Amino acid sequence: MAIDFSGRFLTKGGSFMVFVATLLLLGGCVTNRKYQLMQKNDVNKQDNPSDSVVRSYAVESFDYRIQTNDILSVRFETLSPKEYDFLKSESPVGASAVVGGALLMGDLVDEQGNIPFPVVGKARVSGLTVYQAQDTLQKIANQYLESPIVKVRLLNYRITLLGEVNREGTVIMNNNRVNFLEAIGLAGGLTDLADKANIKLLRQKGGKTEVIYLNIQDENFIRSPYYYVYQNDVLIVPALRQRPYRKYFGQNLTLFLSSLSLLILVLNYSK
Repeated sequence: MAIDFSGRFLTKGGSFMVFVATLLLLGGCVTNRKYQLMQKNDVNKQDNPSDSVVRSYAVESFDYRIQTNDILSVRFETLSPKEYDFLKSESPVGASAVVGGALLMGDLVDEQGNIPFPVVGKARVSGLTVYQAQDTLQKIANQYLESPIVKVRLLNYRITLLGEVNREGTVIMNNNRVNFLEAIGLAGGLTDLADKANIKLLRQKGGKTEVIYLNIQDENFIRSPYYYVYQNDVLIVPALRQRPYRKYFGQNLTLFLSSLSLLILVLNYSK
């Protein structure tokens, strides 16, 4: 009886092991379309023409406008003697930002949207693009300096990426024209279990925080008004629903099957 029982258990145990493994693997499976970005109806076609433009999109123009609490780097280059170049002096209200690992000093845009300068006073830059602010300061410099050149740069253009990205955290960028795909790349890309069709965007606008859901699986996202990131955007990438299977069962599947195999071998040996 013991031998027959062990033999039957071996057969049933082996079948049970295969059944459990199949169930867990299927439960943790994610369709191929869940992994792909910027999909179109030709995403899996093998006969797409190579080295040719398949289609093109008109991307909405984007020019970031300076806000309060932004940090600007303002540089004046001039032929005026150094003792008369008062605009090169440090402003009374300074700020710093870490860009590319380096600590850079700049001018903080105050609550009224201004940055201060010696002698000249305050210059309003809030609501302007970087190039418009540069033109505004150029006109001011022309009144005091000889053949001045003004260079303006935004130092603290940053976004935060959380959730199913490979490197969570806040990213400070040198460029203020960055789209969401580039921003995700700065975070090391998405994990395998990222839900690319339900990414949450938190955006500050007019004293409020807007909540927007984005679908970057669809190629038409290129046309979205949210294609480019804004200063202080927070991007939250959720996990697919299959995550619990992989997290709590998939990680222990090998250990479970090994233990089950050992038990079957012991029972088989004892017959």
